[in-house]
Amino acid sequence: MSPYNAPLNDIAFALRHIAGLDELAEIPAWSNIGLDHTEDLLAEAGRLATEVIAPTNRTGDQTGSVLNGNGDVVTPEGFRQAYQQYINSGWTAVSADPEHGGAGFPLVVDVAIQEMFTSANMAFSLCPMLSQSAIGTLSAHGSLEQQHRWLPSLISGTWTGTMLLTEPQAGSDVGALTTRAELQADGTYKLWGQKIFITWGEHDMADNIVHCVLARTPDAPVGTRGISLFIVPKMLVDDHGKLGERNAIRCIGLEHKVGIHASPTCVMELDGAVGELVGEENEGMPQMFTMMNKARLLVGLEGLAVAERAHQQATAFAAERRQGRRSDTEPGAQAPIAEHPDVRRMLLDMRARTEAMRGLLYLNAAAADQASGHPDPAHRQQAHHRAELLTPVSKAWCTDQGVEVASLGIQVHGGMGYIEETGAAQHWRDSRIAPIYEGTNGIQAIDLVARKLPVDNGAPLAALLEEMTGLDKNLDQAVGAVAEAARWLGKHPGDDALAGATPFLQMLGLTVGGWVMAQAGDTAGRLEAAGRPEAAGPQQADFWRAKQVSSRFYLDQILPTAPALLPAVTSGASALG
Repeated sequence: MSPYNAPLNDIAFALRHIAGLDELAEIPAWSNIGLDHTEDLLAEAGRLATEVIAPTNRTGDQTGSVLNGNGDVVTPEGFRQAYQQYINSGWTAVSADPEHGGAGFPLVVDVAIQEMFTSANMAFSLCPMLSQSAIGTLSAHGSLEQQHRWLPSLISGTWTGTMLLTEPQAGSDVGALTTRAELQADGTYKLWGQKIFITWGEHDMADNIVHCVLARTPDAPVGTRGISLFIVPKMLVDDHGKLGERNAIRCIGLEHKVGIHASPTCVMELDGAVGELVGEENEGMPQMFTMMNKARLLVGLEGLAVAERAHQQATAFAAERRQGRRSDTEPGAQAPIAEHPDVRRMLLDMRARTEAMRGLLYLNAAAADQASGHPDPAHRQQAHHRAELLTPVSKAWCTDQGVEVASLGIQVHGGMGYIEETGAAQHWRDSRIAPIYEGTNGIQAIDLVARKLPVDNGAPLAALLEEMTGLDKNLDQAVGAVAEAARWLGKHPGDDALAGATPFLQMLGLTVGGWVMAQAGDTAGRLEAAGRPEAAGPQQADFWRAKQVSSRFYLDQILPTAPALLPAVTSGASALG
């Protein structure tokens, strides 16, 4: 497996010119925290990702995490040391509330930083990712006492967090869960049940694990209306934050998976475990969505991150691998495969999709920042709708693209890509879970069509489409097709709309990606024209030109597939037989 190099120029370009970092810097919430030094922050995170975390990726895949005879999970060699460096540098605290030890940066900066750590080692990155979801949930729904008890250690990273949602009979159908919670005389609850597919549910990298558990209290309403959320720590904690005895929750098995081998996917058993209720009984569903919405954005980030790593490896391999000849190849010699047009096409396809994903995800995060921090309530509401609309697209479209790019990476390697020793297959194996967990991509499509499109009579989508118009003729055609598809879906509710949900999400993802790439190409062209190449330096000039090439490739060769999806969106349920 080739080394990983943090794409600092690409990330900085997307932050500034696509996500609008300078606009966020003018908002009072972030005007005095040093956003003008973001590139220095990125460089430091990139160094840790490249030098410390990336080397654990291959060894972690080969070794995996192991459940020993004592019921403890042992992580691969180097993981504990890498995690200590990660938390010592404060990376868990980037966007967290300063009141509890966070740095208070915008989410989009945190997302950019997490991209690098996820590219370096996706399995490793899942541990702090789950902690961020727990932090967000307790920040939004926990009592002041709970926030003071749990958040400082979660934000510092000395404790980690998880989500315990899924049960053997209750996956996507969360309302079917049966884990029960009973109120005790001291105001705590005791929980019994079994949870499966729990990412980083048990490990040896932190002193404590704070589980956010969905359960049902006695006489609770059936279905999702009767779900409550509880904090269930691995180690009990006293009123002063000191760790006590082990709680009655343990890992009883690890799943053997296609990829992310180093990330322990646990079967967790609760046998009278002590927990605290978050909020009131039967309020678990909205609290769960707070957990999952940020997680869905970060899972979408996994598609981008693995795509970046796969593209880097494929590019390095294509430059070194010699096969076949070209007209200008010396007699008896072979040309690097990177010189063959079809390989160049695959590499450019990988790069263009990766850049489009980055822009979409950063736009999504920046909208969430505007929704939380902008001083104008009307602007906050509009940004909230934009973030809500883009979240299922970020999760589903980016994870599908991540699988596609990782698969192309194997193709570039040829037969060697199918051999594990090159490491190309690991990127595909790791990426394949992302379209499945945190709500399958089919569920994301249903959420988009059934819940997000109807908001305010379709105004959020209409505003987005209007903003995307007028930059490029291919983009305008795609925007028109999305608008037509949305009108059809609005007139055909029920199974007809659900049958077209997935192709509609793909259409919208491709189109927003086209908007991102049109902006990137236009901006890079203006920057190149405005500055003397010799003043910018040859590397910077090459960077601007590369942006224009990938922009044009996406707009001409990838984006036209978006309007082609219109018949699939509008075929209705009868097409399914």
